Amino acid sequence: MVFRFALIIGIFIAGASPAQSAQYLVKNQTEYFVAAKKVKAGDIIILANGEWRDFEIVLSAKGTKKKPITLISEEAGKVIISGQSNLRIGGKHILVTGLVFRNGYSPTGEVISFRRTKGDLAYDSRITEVVIDHFNKPDRFESDYWVGMYGQRNRFDHNHLVGKSNKGVTFAVRLDSKDSQKNHHRIDHNYFGPRPVLGSNGGETLRIGTSKYSMFNSHTLVENNYFDRCDGEVEIISSKSGANVYRGNVFFESSGTLTLRHGDGNLVENNVFMGNGKDHSGGIRVINRDQIIRNNYMEGLRGTGFSSALTVMNGVPNSPVNRYVQVDNAVVENNSVVDSSRITFAAGADKERSAPPVNSQFSNNMLSGFGDGTFIKVQDDVSGIRFADNLLTVGKVEKPIAGISNTSVALNRADNGLLYPEGLNVGASRDLKPVTRDQVGVSWYAKPATGDRFGKGKDVAVAPGEDSLTKALAKAEEGDRLVLSAGDYVVNKLLPLDKAIAIVGPTDAVAKITFARPSLFEIRERGSLSLSNVLIDGALAPDSVGNAVIRTTSYPIQSNFVIALDRVNVANLDVNKSFHVIALGKSSFADRISIKNSNFLNISGSIIQAAAETEDYGQYNAEYVSISESNFQDIGGEAFNIYRGGRDESTFGPHFSLSESNFLNVGKGGNNASGAAMVLHGVQHSDIQKSNFADSAAIKIVHTVGRPQTRVAGNGFSATPAPIVEELIWAGEPRVQMSDNVMSDEVAK
Repeated sequence: MVFRFALIIGIFIAGASPAQSAQYLVKNQTEYFVAAKKVKAGDIIILANGEWRDFEIVLSAKGTKKKPITLISEEAGKVIISGQSNLRIGGKHILVTGLVFRNGYSPTGEVISFRRTKGDLAYDSRITEVVIDHFNKPDRFESDYWVGMYGQRNRFDHNHLVGKSNKGVTFAVRLDSKDSQKNHHRIDHNYFGPRPVLGSNGGETLRIGTSKYSMFNSHTLVENNYFDRCDGEVEIISSKSGANVYRGNVFFESSGTLTLRHGDGNLVENNVFMGNGKDHSGGIRVINRDQIIRNNYMEGLRGTGFSSALTVMNGVPNSPVNRYVQVDNAVVENNSVVDSSRITFAAGADKERSAPPVNSQFSNNMLSGFGDGTFIKVQDDVSGIRFADNLLTVGKVEKPIAGISNTSVALNRADNGLLYPEGLNVGASRDLKPVTRDQVGVSWYAKPATGDRFGKGKDVAVAPGEDSLTKALAKAEEGDRLVLSAGDYVVNKLLPLDKAIAIVGPTDAVAKITFARPSLFEIRERGSLSLSNVLIDGALAPDSVGNAVIRTTSYPIQSNFVIALDRVNVANLDVNKSFHVIALGKSSFADRISIKNSNFLNISGSIIQAAAETEDYGQYNAEYVSISESNFQDIGGEAFNIYRGGRDESTFGPHFSLSESNFLNVGKGGNNASGAAMVLHGVQHSDIQKSNFADSAAIKIVHTVGRPQTRVAGNGFSATPAPIVEELIWAGEPRVQMSDNVMSDEVAK
């Protein structure tokens, strides 16, 4: 509240005393629009506390530097803008503060717009201490921006943006008119909260410019923001214009990179990237001309390729604006890369991207890798980069590079929380002070917690009986664990999940669940499910189209979800020809599906059907699918069907892992159109190891775009065809690591 009080006092000190300005306390939309037509320089409109539903706020007027026109909440955080609502501002010197957008979505393409119309842009205006919380379109693939910034010299600061799960950039700076170029906007001290994986292109958190206008300079300052678990796609920030400054930002456990995608002459300095070992967490990707990357710190990053801690790309000769301009005159100096998986030079080199970096320098950087593999990878000629005074403490270099010297030196953590080489002045400066979560966003609105979504509530004991589980679930709250006793549980109604719920049976007895509907569980908005120590029997289920133990709702789901099965037995799903265990529908997305220590017997369909997004737009249904120490017998369909089509390269997944599991008579059902025991189509990371396949159909793996990483190792195949690997785009031999697999004509007993 201190910041808000200072802001209000500042308005009056600047020259707009109560005697000189009007204040309008408005209590409904009619009163608001009457006041909005009257306002003059120095006037203040105050929205009364409460919920303002279906409110399209428009404010366009001319304030002055000393007398801005202000739209403010009666109390910070107590004005909720819900339903189909948005905010558009135009004119000059407009100030908006204190609003919360929640429980709704914009009826237009933007939630907040720094323009009223194409001809009425905002200038010298400011939006501060505003919250947008899960304000998503109903369909995850319907696109919008949460913030569209136009005009010139505008500021967006101390705001809180969290939970965008539909397609479209969270925050876009637009350069689509002359009056929005060379804009000198300032974006600072904002909290960019978790953005879940989209499972498609169009999930950037911040984009400045577009390919079409990338030859123009934006002069936008992005400073002291906190990017917390921003995982939408491979580009966290997509810089598509010139002369921008990215300074003092923190990227915490975010998959992807700050990408200088288009545009020249950008400065990236004093930023901190903390991956904490998270998959695909990356740093900075360099493309185009005259880029400066200095005094940045990267630690615990696990990205490789385009999402390396530092990536210097190859370009396309005479590149069109929408491809890759050759790196020319880049300066990469005084950066620290610690405990990270990869640095890549000349990344993406191929027949099209054949122009290596030129006239560039890489100097005084401190480099320390993670793991036993290659740390510094060189994919093409790097003679156009002058390497000097770089220190490598840990890690292998693919090719020797003069100017990178190996030195064994201890790294000590300083008071600022960062690691520095003992006794040496190399890498990022010791006075670097990363901005903290508490220093960004608003103080009066809680930031989302970290950690597992399950088990945060209370334990609820559930006794056996007819519909006892139904009644317990209806009363359960977010994060509760329903603890089942031994006995039979009969479920006569579909169990809807709109919260994260764990259902736990006893470890030393049997809790058996039967159900009389086509499905047992339905994942809905904000729902997730963890099952352990239960037996699920499909004997009572009716013969119905779309039978599944766990399914997603038929309408789109905005939020990502998790399904976890541990020590679960599923049997007798055979009332029809395609009874699935888990079936994901269109416009649904699982962050993770995990199955371990479980058994599946006599199932006519699939264990996991994650193949609803078949339009080949690069969309898919699940990011991580992991199977371990489980048994599958008499499964008619593909045990696992995971599909990602199209040519888009803006995502990291899907990921599939299978280990220490057994398959007997899998994939041979007459209704299995693929004729395979499992289908992995377009999966980017596949690891199948230490498993046994007997009297089953073949595994089918189809590679599409990108550089898929596939390993099939240490498996046994008895009376089962060898795995089939197809390449749809790659012209060479199938990209798969096959090793230590044992083939036999006999069925294992």
